Amino acid sequence: MERPTGVTVLAVLSFIFAGLCVCVAFGAMVGGAVLASMVASMPATFVGAGAVIVAGICFFFAVLYGVDGYGLLKLQNWARILTIVVAGLSLLFAAFGALAALSHLQVLFLFRELLIIAVDVLVLTYLLKPHVKQAFGATGF
Repeated sequence: MERPTGVTVLAVLSFIFAGLCVCVAFGAMVGGAVLASMVASMPATFVGAGAVIVAGICFFFAVLYGVDGYGLLKLQNWARILTIVVAGLSLLFAAFGALAALSHLQVLFLFRELLIIAVDVLVLTYLLKPHVKQAFGATGF
């Protein structure tokens, strides 16, 4: 069976997210280095350490998204499950973000969170459709 178009789109988006994560990681490293070199004090050390931590987290997610995109292109069922898990976690965090936006009456933030929720729901329903599961060779979940 050939790869469904939606799976190819999700794989390309995963590669784009991986690239964005790498860009943010490099930005954090450069920004942290610049800030740390501008001020020779103890807070500058914490800024540099914080930048390294942010860069490490971004590199982790870059690898995660890159591997996920590759697995989706190769129709590996573990990649479909990984995408479901990531979309589910994103949905959970977006729901909390929407509640926070409601409590602080931040309309633009609420709109952003509702958009993320809509996209996550679309991704989850698509990956759980029978023809998509069949393309991955999945028999159960």
